[in-house]
Amino acid sequence: MGKTILVVEDNELNLRLFCDLLNAHGYSAHPVRDGRDALAKAREISPDLIVMDIQLPHVSGLELIGQMKADLTLRAVPIMAVTAYAGKGDEDQIRAAGAEAYVSKPISVIKFIESVGAFA
Repeated sequence: MGKTILVVEDNELNLRLFCDLLNAHGYSAHPVRDGRDALAKAREISPDLIVMDIQLPHVSGLELIGQMKADLTLRAVPIMAVTAYAGKGDEDQIRAAGAEAYVSKPISVIKFIESVGAFA
């Protein structure tokens, strides 16, 4: 398998879609359904990229991005935010939190894979 990608997504269909797409394109996708488990899993697998849903129960993707960027072992890992909220202000807020890339849902498969390829 290729580079390791952590996928943080609470929606089962989206999680399966993202992981299937990544695996089909030669990446090693590691799913996390609960954002509360994301930091520990990221530390465990040392991913090359993190795909982060923003709207998660229990903890927001924005909070997780901030926590990961504050973590010495994770701060260099690029984060690609994926969200249904696609307003201009939303993208600015997501990038200000530390995400290096932003893809809106519903995703374009081509744009998603191209965005991943730019970082992993």
